[in-house]
Amino acid sequence: MAAARTPPDAADVGEIRGKGRGGGSGRFGGSVRAIGRALRLPVTGAARGIRKVTHAHGAGESGLGKLIELHAVNGAGDVMITVALASTVFFSVPTDEARGRVALYLAITMAPFTVLAPVIGPLLDRLPHGRRAAMAGAMLARALLALIISGAAATGSLELYPAALGVLVASKAYGVVRSAVVPRLLPPRFSLVKANSRVTLGGLLATGVAAPIGAGLQALGPRYPLYGAFVIFLAGTFLSFTLPPKVDSAKGESFALLAADEQPGQAVRKPGLRTVGTAVTHALGANASLRWLSGFLTFFLAFLLRDHPLTGSSAAVSLGIVAVSAGAGNALGTAVGAWLRARAPEIIVVVVVAFVLGAAITAAVFFGAFLVACLAAVAGFSQALAKLSLDALIQRDVPEAVRTSAFARSETLLQMSWVLGGAVGIVMPLNGTLGLCVAAAVIAAGWLLTARGLLGSARHGGGGPRVV
Repeated sequence: MAAARTPPDAADVGEIRGKGRGGGSGRFGGSVRAIGRALRLPVTGAARGIRKVTHAHGAGESGLGKLIELHAVNGAGDVMITVALASTVFFSVPTDEARGRVALYLAITMAPFTVLAPVIGPLLDRLPHGRRAAMAGAMLARALLALIISGAAATGSLELYPAALGVLVASKAYGVVRSAVVPRLLPPRFSLVKANSRVTLGGLLATGVAAPIGAGLQALGPRYPLYGAFVIFLAGTFLSFTLPPKVDSAKGESFALLAADEQPGQAVRKPGLRTVGTAVTHALGANASLRWLSGFLTFFLAFLLRDHPLTGSSAAVSLGIVAVSAGAGNALGTAVGAWLRARAPEIIVVVVVAFVLGAAITAAVFFGAFLVACLAAVAGFSQALAKLSLDALIQRDVPEAVRTSAFARSETLLQMSWVLGGAVGIVMPLNGTLGLCVAAAVIAAGWLLTARGLLGSARHGGGGPRVV
């Protein structure tokens, strides 16, 4: 009698079918899928980690997390264009010729920018319902201009300069709109300074990641960082529209009042920028001196270290050390600003300017590699912390109806201070001690002119009327 046959189980059926199709193709397909998952894991894991950080503490629900990611994209794209322009204008020619080309670049791009920048804020004040579209437009404009610059960089055409001007204007427009958007995306129990700190830190981290990638693309050819910028800004164009619809709402913005303006039985005057008192103007002056120092150190040290590198290092390594020090200081200042949460902003500004003044004097007297790196770090730290304190004062003292214009005008002044510092850095003799003595003198003047007013404002609880 024949033995009873047992039905094959699922594993046997799978093995039989695999063999019938040509011997092990099922196992091969599984191996391919496993390899694909392994290759995707670093990317998807990193993306999930970034999303977890940016969306923490309610930032995901409020939409602030998406703005942090958008600002990171903005920083990465900007640094790609910066790498390409630096290689085209600065590194490709001898030092004397490079100084002339950099000066020409500043003059051609920043002179028209001085006229256009003050218009951007008031214009965007009148377009509150199109903020997402404005941010997307700023991203798309820079994507297209990156392609134009890529052609100009290869041929040496003068169209490089107007295209660079367009990038500056688009970047400024994005920055102004971002300043107006942040208050609308605050999570519960989240201060505005903390939100601005988190957004700024996201941009700094993205810049730190994108800079070496841009340098690697530059090694392949002058156009490749600009192609990278095109892709990044194009992604930012679509990411802008993922922000919550409330970004485009202007609810309440036209009804901001000053406590000093409210008089029973009287019509309320339209709030203006002249009603903010002295705290904002003194803090702006102190920030202008720090931004001047940033521009000065950027160009002065760039040319100085190109001809006289730090001891034991090449010119590229010397510039890298200073840049990393400044970036680390900036990130630390941003983090400390978030931790302080806008406590006593006037005192913070006075202290950090005095701090950077001491560092500048020390570096001038005992000029050396270590102290130059320390000065760059201290300058970055102080600039970030002072700027967050200025933002806190603007949020405290400036009427909401004109706050966007206040941000735009303050940013314009700070940008022009940076350009002025850069221009002085270009024309200064390449003597480290002399250059840092001049820098210390400018910081000392800025501190002396603003410290008394800021301390007086702090003693009286603020230098002007408060927004209600």
